[in-house]
Amino acid sequence: MDPKYSFLPKGVQPDESSPQWLSKGDNAWELTAAAMVGLQSVPGLVILYGSMVKKKWAVNSAFMGLYAFASVLICWVLWAHRMAFGTHLMPIIGGSLLGRMNFYAWMIFVPLWVTFSYTFGAYSIWGNGFLENIIDFSGGYVIHLSSGVAGFTAAYWVGPRHPHDRQHFAPNNIIHMLGGAGFLWMGWTGFNGGSPLASNLITSLAILNTHICTATSLLVWLSMDMIFYNKSSVIGAVQGMITGLVCITPGAGIVEPWAAILMGISSGSIPWYTMMVLHKKSSFFQKVDDTLGVFHTHAVAGLLGGILSGVFAKPKLLRMFYSSDKYGPGFLYSVIDGDIKRGLRQMVYQLLGAAFITIWNAVATSLICIFISRIVELRLHEDDLEIGDDAVHGEEAYALWGDGERDPPRFNRTPKIPSFCRRHETSQ
Repeated sequence: MDPKYSFLPKGVQPDESSPQWLSKGDNAWELTAAAMVGLQSVPGLVILYGSMVKKKWAVNSAFMGLYAFASVLICWVLWAHRMAFGTHLMPIIGGSLLGRMNFYAWMIFVPLWVTFSYTFGAYSIWGNGFLENIIDFSGGYVIHLSSGVAGFTAAYWVGPRHPHDRQHFAPNNIIHMLGGAGFLWMGWTGFNGGSPLASNLITSLAILNTHICTATSLLVWLSMDMIFYNKSSVIGAVQGMITGLVCITPGAGIVEPWAAILMGISSGSIPWYTMMVLHKKSSFFQKVDDTLGVFHTHAVAGLLGGILSGVFAKPKLLRMFYSSDKYGPGFLYSVIDGDIKRGLRQMVYQLLGAAFITIWNAVATSLICIFISRIVELRLHEDDLEIGDDAVHGEEAYALWGDGERDPPRFNRTPKIPSFCRRHETSQ
């Protein structure tokens, strides 16, 4: 042991398994954060998506998330990390495709999209690519804008759900849906809190802002529902929670809490408008069957968060996080400091980054879907769409007869008497 560390308690002294460059405290937090991010997908999104859909699609929807988590993990370890620098983004895309995508097509889509779409965006912004000057603290552009655009694009190529499902798609278990949403919200503590790769002031601020923005967004969305529809919708509250989480992600550790509140107000109102008003009026949105509205909760909210991060990013916090002066300042602070040109330059970077991520994912996802369609059908057959889980997996979420079961109800069947209970006629 190096004598210069002898004054430290034995538990924190560097050794062969914990070299000098590795802080045991920081490493412990990163492992905890990684576990929390994993819980966002398994069980978070698995329960959320499995409960948010119609009963006959509960197994398929949950299993799409579980498969995506496992598939992306292996891809990331084997090659995707080297190509870029998240692993819960694929279940997000699945939210746009629930209730009709061929599971075999999904199995091919996941690794292809991670390899040829996500990694390029991640490298461009996080991997010293040509968009490295963009402010994206934890993946508002890299993960959420990309997955929202990709999900919407894939939904276009796969096609819509069964007409009856599209008109009647009530959640099969709202209580479980809230449980999945809770895992997602609490897991975001590790998602944003783990980005600094240390346990420091930026980490604490990122966690605080995450919860402030999310709570504000949920309350604003809930208020909008009550004002315009006279109902306090549970599903609406969950959507508001998600938009708040997504919006704060690109700026969690580099904005002040008051800015996080403003971002929460924006994420609870603007995506609400695009989903609840614009989506219903626009023929363009009506043509694409985005099952859970992922375009609004992730693409719109991610874009909003990226732009607002360019407005509210504080110069001091940017220097602390990036250890560089090439980022920012946020447009608001550039106005205060009388250096508007630098603030405008950063806003241009933010807009260019959003445009690139949007176009790249739309094109790459389209090419991937076209390629897969030459191998297997992207959409399930109509007969399977009427049945659901039983046709796709031979399994159902609940052991009760109901929507989606292949066989008729038991009380309409002629009961079969076991052979040992039957009377046998004797020959005379």
